[in-house]
Amino acid sequence: MMAAFGGTLRDVENVYSAGVWTGWSAPIMVVAATVVAWMVTRVTGVVLRRVVRRLADRAVRAQAGPWRVRSRRRNEESNALHEQRRRQRVDAAARMINHLVSVVVWLIALIVVFHLLEVDAAFFLSSAGFIGAGVAIGGQHKVNDYLTGLLVHFEDRYGVGDLIEWETPSGGMVCGAVENVGLFTTRVREGDSSVHIPNHALAHVRNRSQEAAATTLHLRVGSRVDEAAVSSALRDLAGEPGLTDVLFVGDIASHQPDTGEIRVDVMTPRPLDPRLRERLERRAERRLGAQATDDDRPLV
Repeated sequence: MMAAFGGTLRDVENVYSAGVWTGWSAPIMVVAATVVAWMVTRVTGVVLRRVVRRLADRAVRAQAGPWRVRSRRRNEESNALHEQRRRQRVDAAARMINHLVSVVVWLIALIVVFHLLEVDAAFFLSSAGFIGAGVAIGGQHKVNDYLTGLLVHFEDRYGVGDLIEWETPSGGMVCGAVENVGLFTTRVREGDSSVHIPNHALAHVRNRSQEAAATTLHLRVGSRVDEAAVSSALRDLAGEPGLTDVLFVGDIASHQPDTGEIRVDVMTPRPLDPRLRERLERRAERRLGAQATDDDRPLV
């Protein structure tokens, strides 16, 4: 992309130095630079979408990265629907990244046009300093909205169809269904009307559609371990190095069948990937085993 514009500038300088610059050369080169910029934005859009999709699919297979799971929604039982919504997140993130690349491309194209028309860009911008100041102030909020919207897709804060609750500037709580997550704003259906909210205003939001993920842990410990000890050990392990992503929601239920192992049902905000679940089981077994050994020691 940069090489294409760099080559255009060098060609223009060569034509100018050769003395063959005519009255029609500048408009033609301006049109050429505009066409090249348009083509670059189209090509980068296709490439970015494919790259982001491939990275997302690789993250799902490797059980790592922001795309490996998506918080399940209430009444969402179909795996096909689950995958479709994840794809929507991936495509939306790719579009937002492409918008940023397009802005950079068109800024470079604008500089090229200034150069072709022999316009001093620095003088042009400095002469409209008050306009530049206004654009900078407004752009600051737009950048904040853009980054917040991008994080919404990466972190799966909410998506189309989710029922969210947020706090208004006056301090009241408003609840509505998400209709669209745009580049700078989110459209929410509230009652019989739609509300357009800047993305940065939804930095703190409660998603009522996301449900906790149920996971069953299998622990092989001694028969003397009771349910209270299991619950206490698991809660103590949450947040330790290597388990910082583990957070339990609600009560921890455990039962010990005839197989000699303890089955523990836990609820977490996101499903535990196999590696994290195995790590949690092994550490819980070691801790519970150590506690059982201490209880068996005779009192002196």
